[in-house]
Amino acid sequence: VQLQASGRGLVQAGGSLRLSCVASGRTFSSYVMGWFRQAPGKEREFVAAIRWSVGSTYYADSMKGRFTISRDNAKNTVYLQMNSLRPEDTAVYYCAAGIKGLTSWPQAYDYWGQGTLVTVSS
Repeated sequence: VQLQASGRGLVQAGGSLRLSCVASGRTFSSYVMGWFRQAPGKEREFVAAIRWSVGSTYYADSMKGRFTISRDNAKNTVYLQMNSLRPEDTAVYYCAAGIKGLTSWPQAYDYWGQGTLVTVSS
């Protein structure tokens, strides 16, 4: 199983960025895909999750309205559209896959991508 995240970049505050996560190595139709992030010196933080089969979503309260998670079944890809970015959104963003349902609990996710760096300048 491989999760390949991409979309790293440097963006100014107020800007937008879209991250992608390509999943391969197995059938993910029964999985939940999640995005997490980790800023320097901080713990890993849940961002959003999506149930691959039906597209239902779950967001961290602080991300609602700014971030949107979506998936493209044909491309085996999950996206994280990030708008109105703030300097505090600067972090390494990870995609993850698990079967334990829509949850913000990192231990519920079995597979993790390598992370992609997002830097938001003020």
